[in-house]
Amino acid sequence: MSPHASASSLQSLVRPDAGWQFSLYPDAGEGGGSFQYSVRRVPEYVASGSAADPERAAAEAGRRARAKLRRYCAANRLNRLGTLTYAGAGNHDPAALREHLAGFFRALRESLGGAALPYVWVPEWHKSGHGLHAHFAVGRYIKRSLILDAWPHGFVHIKLLGDLPVGSGDLSQARRAAGYLSKYVAKTFADPTVRDLGLHRYDVAQGFQPAVLRLSASSSDAVIGAASELMSGAPVTRWSSAENADWQGAPAIWAQWGR
Repeated sequence: MSPHASASSLQSLVRPDAGWQFSLYPDAGEGGGSFQYSVRRVPEYVASGSAADPERAAAEAGRRARAKLRRYCAANRLNRLGTLTYAGAGNHDPAALREHLAGFFRALRESLGGAALPYVWVPEWHKSGHGLHAHFAVGRYIKRSLILDAWPHGFVHIKLLGDLPVGSGDLSQARRAAGYLSKYVAKTFADPTVRDLGLHRYDVAQGFQPAVLRLSASSSDAVIGAASELMSGAPVTRWSSAENADWQGAPAIWAQWGR
């Protein structure tokens, strides 16, 4: 069933006043949503760093960033994880790292024929004081010699992720890669001293963001059912805020499809 045709057939589920709103990312095999009340509170503007509960605000921002990264990796099947390090005294200049990474991925694209290449990278500071290195993920096999040629600044390491349950495919591998990268992104929210102010916590190739379908229904089961129809099956993982006694905020749900 075509996603667009199915979405049209589900218009009867839409309620403009109140109900469950769900964002489905078919290529990433996941989606999430919450109950929207008919009367919405207009959020007050809060200047950066002025949240009433900064710790909770940072945790929520970190959760959103990790979710975006996970969906990007999954949608593009980025299942090969690599690390780029510097030789000698290392590099302590965040701007230089980004310049070198731009050159690295440009060189990779050229060596692979020039076609656009989906990727994600995350910077990390060495605990030893050696400066910065970068973790990255791509979704295709690339000869090690090409990676070495594209990174003349030091050393490289790359591997296809394994050790997954029987029946797992490239989608599970991509989610595992996203899990590794998310740990480094999470550090920048939990420990502000490791963040380079004014610079992105991670970066991705443009033009590969996963498409999203917006669904609405009167109940959480109905909206999950609508999403499952589009995904041609029930989710393999499902979560509800109703399972969390400490949940604050509107009722929420999340689900994943495929392995």
